[in-house]
Amino acid sequence: MAAPVDVRNEPGKLEFALDVPFPSSREASIALQSLSPDREPRKGGISKLLTVSGSTLSVRWTADEARILRVSVGSFMDNLSLVLETMEMFGPPLPQ
Repeated sequence: MAAPVDVRNEPGKLEFALDVPFPSSREASIALQSLSPDREPRKGGISKLLTVSGSTLSVRWTADEARILRVSVGSFMDNLSLVLETMEMFGPPLPQ
């Protein structure tokens, strides 16, 4: 489920939020680990926060410009699609 987020703390910023449900909390955690980028130097006025609550992966972007936000969300969706296809191909994760 995707939703625009009301930004009251940072005027002029654009935000976008996405919640991705998974069959289990283990799968949501695996997706989080796979999609969490290495820390990069900030270049472009965008930040992304990924969290897991139960079996839901939540992503929240904050950006200075719509173009940068669109590119980041699009790239994330491509990577998310790859993670989901990989999980589907290999089946559910083994219990820890």
